[in-house]
Amino acid sequence: MKTLIEHLDFILTVDDGDNVIRDAAIVIEDDRIIDLGPTSHVSQRHSREGFDLIKDGTLNGMCPGFVDAHVHLSETLSRAVFPDNLNTRAWVFHWAKPFYAHISEEDEYWGALLGTTEMLRSGTTCFLDMGSQYDPGITVKAMEKTGIRGITGRHAADNPPEVMPRGWTSEMVRHHFFADAETALCELQKCVEIYHGALDGRVRCWVNIEGKEPCTLELHVGARKLAEKLEVGTTYHLATSIEEARVCEKKHGIWPITRIEQAGGLGNNLVIAHGAAVSDEEVGILRGYGTKVAFCPSSSFKLGKGATSIGKYPELISAGVTVGLGTDGVSAAGNMNMMRQMFLVAGMFKDARMQADILTVRQALRAATIEGAKTLMWDDEIGSLEIGKKADFILFDLDHVEWTPFHDPLQALVFSASTASVKETWVNGKALYEDGKVAGIDEREIRCRARELAAAAVERAGLKNEDVPTTTTLYDTGN
Repeated sequence: MKTLIEHLDFILTVDDGDNVIRDAAIVIEDDRIIDLGPTSHVSQRHSREGFDLIKDGTLNGMCPGFVDAHVHLSETLSRAVFPDNLNTRAWVFHWAKPFYAHISEEDEYWGALLGTTEMLRSGTTCFLDMGSQYDPGITVKAMEKTGIRGITGRHAADNPPEVMPRGWTSEMVRHHFFADAETALCELQKCVEIYHGALDGRVRCWVNIEGKEPCTLELHVGARKLAEKLEVGTTYHLATSIEEARVCEKKHGIWPITRIEQAGGLGNNLVIAHGAAVSDEEVGILRGYGTKVAFCPSSSFKLGKGATSIGKYPELISAGVTVGLGTDGVSAAGNMNMMRQMFLVAGMFKDARMQADILTVRQALRAATIEGAKTLMWDDEIGSLEIGKKADFILFDLDHVEWTPFHDPLQALVFSASTASVKETWVNGKALYEDGKVAGIDEREIRCRARELAAAAVERAGLKNEDVPTTTTLYDTGN
């Protein structure tokens, strides 16, 4: 299949030169880009008779598909359930864990279906999922239905609390926490061997763990080493908030990233989720090891992680650390909207530091695309629009009030537009979202099923009750 899209108002390539092509055209053969440039140039290089499809791109703009560098698809049914007066640790231990304790494999499947349709509707073409509570195959099955690209894994931890908190179940502890790091890593290796490269390469499977207090130091270090052996990546939560950093300092005398570094756990195949509590010295440490960071602005805003007060994200980017943007789970972020993350990251540090040039729209778009692809170690194929790369991109409807009028497409994309003007989302050379719907699936059925399953899970978990704690001292001492 050979496709020509011509007379696009613009293409934001997000290549090394951040080129903007006006009156642009792109040629797609099967799943890859084979040419792009000004329409007048592309038309001279190709005979129109050689195309199976020619699309008029007038009043359309194009940019690479968004790459969500940190998401929890197994959390999708918990939207707007957890209150907004929780810090990170209470949110995890007294709300998220009880929710996970009461969702089934069926819940996960329909949640993954719902989440990936939301992604496609909002221009996300690839993601890094923290992983299934049961088996990565659940997520892979949903990805097969929707056609999206992504990385998933098997959620793992090995350090349960000494006393099981309210809402946790013995069954959840059994499948959530492994007996020790060795047992966990053995299972994670099996998952990689089964699922990595599935669906003709659209699926990658990593050695993912939960991170932080629920994981031993042995598991943190072992996950990265196993990932290196298997030639994949690993990701886990670390330095997520000042509370976590203070607990780590109280117990070990150092902050989380330094603790992992001193144990030999950092490397260029590790993605740290959040990384809010990072010292000036640790910025240099991360740069030195090539360790990546997935920053989730909406999650930081809701949970008070401290991005604008203690966060070193501008410093990380300036130092050359790869920083991708993520949404986190829908309970933490509210949605899977990467355009909202771009808007936030482009403005939050300008205001907090009262420095208008500290982080630009160019850097925001790169964090949502090519830097996200680098975070996922997939930038050889995705993240920018270049000859030879996969045809993963977004078409925006410029005949929309959000784009009327505009001069600079990059300014308009980040500060003016929203997902309302996403017209089409393409993955692997196919339009998966167009004409207001995701192709090949019954979205109404998915939404109906998700509402039913979510209501039942919240009821089972007791999260409607008034006695659910909003503070925690879990893991403050002991293990």
